Amino acid sequence: MEVRVSAEGIESYSGEAVAVGVSEKTALAGAAAYADQLLGGLIGRLIGSGEIRGKSGETTIIHTQGKLRAARIAVVGFGKAEENDCLALRRAMGAAARRLRDRGCRRVGSTLHQMVPGGPRGEQAVRATVEGAYLGLYRGEECKTEASVPGELDELCLLGIQQEHLRFGEAAAQAGRMVGEATNYARRLANLPANELTPSRLAEEARATAERVGLACQVMGPEELKQLGMGALLAVARGSDEPACLIVLRHQGDRSGPVVALLGKGLTFDSGGLSLKSPDQMHLMKRDMAGAAAVLAAMRAIAELKAELNVIGLIPASENLPSGHASRPGDVVKAFNGKTIEIISTDAEGRLLLADALAYAKHLGATHLVDVATLTGACVVALGHVASGVMGNDNHLAEAVLDAADQAGERMWRLPLFPEYRRQLDSQIADIKNVGGRPAGAITGGWFLREFVDETSWAHIDIAGTAWSEKDEPHQVEGATGAGTRTLVALVERMAGGMA
Repeated sequence: MEVRVSAEGIESYSGEAVAVGVSEKTALAGAAAYADQLLGGLIGRLIGSGEIRGKSGETTIIHTQGKLRAARIAVVGFGKAEENDCLALRRAMGAAARRLRDRGCRRVGSTLHQMVPGGPRGEQAVRATVEGAYLGLYRGEECKTEASVPGELDELCLLGIQQEHLRFGEAAAQAGRMVGEATNYARRLANLPANELTPSRLAEEARATAERVGLACQVMGPEELKQLGMGALLAVARGSDEPACLIVLRHQGDRSGPVVALLGKGLTFDSGGLSLKSPDQMHLMKRDMAGAAAVLAAMRAIAELKAELNVIGLIPASENLPSGHASRPGDVVKAFNGKTIEIISTDAEGRLLLADALAYAKHLGATHLVDVATLTGACVVALGHVASGVMGNDNHLAEAVLDAADQAGERMWRLPLFPEYRRQLDSQIADIKNVGGRPAGAITGGWFLREFVDETSWAHIDIAGTAWSEKDEPHQVEGATGAGTRTLVALVERMAGGMA
């Protein structure tokens, strides 16, 4: 899809449709009011009759009958006026793009960015509009032989950009395209079935992505991992015939600055191992590599954006299956940093992968560590499917993650790491056990990871509840969401600008 910006107004755009925004119980303003004038008050009459309510994602298609060059106007709801932010903007543009694409439109103009005006926010709104379009247009049909709806949008044009701001608007639009494409790449990876996306295939994806965007890439297999002493990662992989690997990607953006490591849990399938999961939802465990997908996609966007920061992406990849070779509850393994771990549950395997990866990232010289993982069902209990949980040992970094999430339109909430929670992980025979019981399960999972970073600045994002959409919504299809991708990119951009 071609993305561009233009100073032209809705009356002169020659595409097939134009999108304008309205809010609930609010008078028409801006482009919507102008469209209403051009259409002889039709939008106002539809609002008066209750046909248009302005609710979030609600999209009403109106034929312009030659009163505009575009054949259709899409009137898109933002929800309550006080919630007109970049998150509402992404959802509105996603809903509009999906609806218009499915109606056969190929060239679409949008004025939705004008709903969130003002200063730097103007550029953020342009970027959010483009990201929203990509999020809405993603199909999630990787294994279908035919698309459910034929065709795609060929053009998205953001209208009404002031002439003196066109250059900045173009840069923001192209950044939105890169991040939108990257998020959809993460969604595609997480949606692929486990028989297609194995650890080896994930490594191939990383190599291909690195070559395309100019990242350095190293993939270490079982023998190298054994030599390095990564006993935690290898313990998870023992039950599978698929070899484990550690993928290391590098972006050299600033030779003298800090080194940020982004780490993603890469369980391409998780049966629970000998601590077997319930079979009714096991087919969804292909998505247990959503953290890895977010990191690989974020590294792609970071390279394309030419972020002026040194960034390392680490993805420990494995399957977790039961077999005669699988790790057993009660086994003790040694991690890369020398700490011994008593495995209480083989279904708490993601933290074992990340334990070795975090310690190794520190060994590589990372000054800041941020991991993303579908780590705990307990985080879903705590925050549902609305927000990801954030934990960390550095208030400044944790707040930077939350600020980046807000900018990226991803809801996150910080959970505490009080020292009392650490006691739940005490082991009689090892340095630490891998689970601490049902109470505060998300927090004890975070505490386990903290044991492998020492004093290095670290933040953990638990996306167990947000990595997957359980239902089809106006702005996105059911399936993988790409959670964490945009936040990681926004965080790196903020840190490159000296804001963290």
